[in-house]
Amino acid sequence: MAASLQVAMASLFPSSTSSPAGRRRRSVHDVRCSAINSKSSSKLPLPPINPKDPFLSKLASVAATSPESLLDRPVSSDTPPYLDLFDSPKLMATPAQVERSVSYNEHRPRRPPPDLPSLLLHGRIVYIGMPLVPAVTELVVAELMYLQWMDPKEPIYLYINSTGTTRDDGETVGMETEGFAIYDALMQLKNEIHTVAVGAAIGHACLLLASGSKGKRFMMPHAKAMIQQPRVPSSGLMPSSDVLIRAKEVITNRDTLVKLLAKHTGNSIETVATVMRRPYYMDATKAKEFGVIDKILWRGQEKIMADAAPPEDWDKNAGIKVVDGF
Repeated sequence: MAASLQVAMASLFPSSTSSPAGRRRRSVHDVRCSAINSKSSSKLPLPPINPKDPFLSKLASVAATSPESLLDRPVSSDTPPYLDLFDSPKLMATPAQVERSVSYNEHRPRRPPPDLPSLLLHGRIVYIGMPLVPAVTELVVAELMYLQWMDPKEPIYLYINSTGTTRDDGETVGMETEGFAIYDALMQLKNEIHTVAVGAAIGHACLLLASGSKGKRFMMPHAKAMIQQPRVPSSGLMPSSDVLIRAKEVITNRDTLVKLLAKHTGNSIETVATVMRRPYYMDATKAKEFGVIDKILWRGQEKIMADAAPPEDWDKNAGIKVVDGF
């Protein structure tokens, strides 16, 4: 009687873990879950990357050859990370070495390099290498918030190579609020912000360059900075009343941009407004004089200029006497 009762109970409540049908249902469930996970992971949005950008191309080549050299944190906060890549080139293998190799795959990296956005974030670098369109603004603000959450005391390095809210030919590609959004995010951070211009810093990108922490605003020797007035977007078939409204908004954005540039460069509002009447280009030296940056990242230049004697000493050593009135 007890044996027959156990058989009946087993038939009413089959074990899903021991029966073949239970194992089949569980395997189908696992396969379906893994398929859903893989499908969801394949739809993750990738951050916008300009493949023609020279900085990212150089960083990718170094990461492919020796990724371990890029995973070390910067020793000194005065030296932004990864800039030494441009000063320490490495020779490739000679043709004779390639001929003596066993296989062509021998000179390929043993493991794939890390993706560039993760590599930059590991060095606490936020890189702006495109015009300030909504996708770029979303990524930059998210990275700034993430780095502050990771460590609110470590500095954040903002590398800039952007034409701002316009293209290089002057056509508007983004609203002025894109630049103001990144600027406001920078001002809310608790971290020290080191800004580095590695190419072009035009318009709102120049404002971001100047808004770094005092003494921590850098510029490469051949980078360019430029400030200009905001441009009116294309009006098309817009009514005249709407054109007037847009023109007033552009004037408001211009006044705001002038005030912020005057605040961070140390110039008066009248001086900034005067030079912004037309596009005002600045090389590294002129940008330092105007107050956009604090230091030019030209290795050895500061020591050479510090050791150079002033013009008065040159005249004195040469025996030249300065006549009064000349």
